[in-house]
Amino acid sequence: MSEFFSNPAVTWTLLTTGGILLVVIWVLLSLAFLLLADRKIWAGVQMRKGPNVVGPFGLLQSFADFFKFVLKEIIIPAGADKVIFLLAPLLSLVLAFVGWAVVPFAPGWVVSNLNVGILYLLAMSSLGVYGIIMGGWASNSKYPFLGALRSAAQMVSYEVSIGLIIITVILLAGSMNLSTIVEKQSGWIWNWNVFGGGLHNLVLIPVMVIAMGMFFISALAETNRPPFDLPEAESELVAGYQVEYSSTPYLLFMVAEYSNIVLMCAMISVLFFGGWNPGFPTGFLASWPLFLANLFLALVFFAKIVFWFFMIAMAKAIVPRYRYDQLMRLGWKVFLPMSLVLVLLVSAWRIFGIQG
Repeated sequence: MSEFFSNPAVTWTLLTTGGILLVVIWVLLSLAFLLLADRKIWAGVQMRKGPNVVGPFGLLQSFADFFKFVLKEIIIPAGADKVIFLLAPLLSLVLAFVGWAVVPFAPGWVVSNLNVGILYLLAMSSLGVYGIIMGGWASNSKYPFLGALRSAAQMVSYEVSIGLIIITVILLAGSMNLSTIVEKQSGWIWNWNVFGGGLHNLVLIPVMVIAMGMFFISALAETNRPPFDLPEAESELVAGYQVEYSSTPYLLFMVAEYSNIVLMCAMISVLFFGGWNPGFPTGFLASWPLFLANLFLALVFFAKIVFWFFMIAMAKAIVPRYRYDQLMRLGWKVFLPMSLVLVLLVSAWRIFGIQG
């Protein structure tokens, strides 16, 4: 038995599986309370209480909803393609979770430290649209199909601007490894990419602040969040691509959507706001046990995720929904040319500026 566990392949498999389980459990528990926070923030803006009955202060509301969805009967429309109908939410859930494999929570706390982590994330987020398209088409109904078509056009449109904006960060960090990008932003707060990545890049502050704002808005469109929730607009499409879904399949779509939202909050924190770096030197952590030091940095990272989730929840509560033509115009006629200009400006500074 000892020889079995001393095998490097077995050790690697057990450690990787344990890391994956920890990340999945953490994401699911975080989603439960962030979903509650989303509802409470919306209620607060509308000057009402929101969920406050199940558990103290309503903290167990998400768990009650979970059991309600799991215990309800799964209803499949008679004309639906049953295999694809059930496969679609499962595919969305899997693609939403695999993106977390390259997100660094603290130094060394990452499931897979890929050198092309950004390319991996872009690939996984691009594939996410297939679950929605499959669900809308397999439902064999006009409203879900229209919602799926909207989602495909919307996610492809804003994926382009997100990719170009990420190039500005890659130019500053000189790497596509997310852990390296975070490490480049260590030290004081002005080393964060949103401030140009250091005192020698202060001239880039306006460029990177605009890039961060565009990334945030594109993340709302990429995850179908208000004011860009046109694929599931209840005033026009009843509930869009998920009209015909109920019970557990509907729950899987919702978990996938919120997982993508939290992943985008993590990406904003990693790419622009230093990831696990608190904004001041962390030399004092050298005297701490390694686990406690990494736990402190992971909590810093989680606090940034919560802040950006709050901003996304406020956008949902405050900003009115766009028309679809306005959404497409913003993506192709405003964000695409602006992101190209930002890439050119950062590239020019890297070549001809102080660092050149």
